[in-house]
Amino acid sequence: MVRIGAAQIETQIGKPQDNLEKICSWMERAAEIGIQVLVFPECALTGYDLSLSEAEKLAQSIPGPATEEFTLRCRELGLLVVSGLLEQGADGKLYNTAVLMGEDGIIGSYRKTHLPTLGVDRFLTPGQRLEPPFETPLGRFGLLICYDLRFPEPARVLTLAGAEAILLPTSWPQAASFYPEFMVASRAAENRVFVAAADRVGNEQGTVSLGRSQICGVRGEVLAEGSMTEETLLVAECDLEESEKKDLVLDPGEYELHLMSDRRPELYELICSHGDG
Repeated sequence: MVRIGAAQIETQIGKPQDNLEKICSWMERAAEIGIQVLVFPECALTGYDLSLSEAEKLAQSIPGPATEEFTLRCRELGLLVVSGLLEQGADGKLYNTAVLMGEDGIIGSYRKTHLPTLGVDRFLTPGQRLEPPFETPLGRFGLLICYDLRFPEPARVLTLAGAEAILLPTSWPQAASFYPEFMVASRAAENRVFVAAADRVGNEQGTVSLGRSQICGVRGEVLAEGSMTEETLLVAECDLEESEKKDLVLDPGEYELHLMSDRRPELYELICSHGDG
């Protein structure tokens, strides 16, 4: 059993040091109640509703000052932490990135592959790959970011690669209520994986965040959900071995579901082509 948490916090736009200090204080709170894996929102260090010039000033390298502080705190507290940040790549490009860190440093990172025309994503470069799930002593964790969840394929790819849980930093605006109402549960149920989505609350330059961070179990059941306005620390007890059970035999020979082997990949070729939109 693994205690997975989602930190629904309000961050200050363009104030990375203040946000870093706040994140570290929430890490301490999480450790106090026995959380082992903790997810923070998308662009938690900087805020999301940024201009290009702001993003260029605030982006950091990985590794960099923020990840050094994160990993120091992970070591002190015995946590695995995922946080969103703006990355200045070695190629000079800017990315919306989630970083998974633990006691031994950076475990891995993922650059958001699906970018909406919204907020800072308007000015960023999309990632070019879905990172395989990261193997840790606690389990195999896949990383996605916000809008990635709108598409069924990324979560399915991570599932086929062995993910037991998908950890999702996000920045849902109020209009995106369909994510906690449908998307998180759907991705969890269709893949039989746990999904932990950490959203922010508050107002960023006129854009009001939705809140409603959520952790869902392998049947799509909501294990924990935040309010629309309050900072909170969600926590759920997750038996990651449940995600290994893709075959559901309710009545042998009469009622069986084999969620991965019953697929018909030969029928799905069109999915791999580019649409006209």
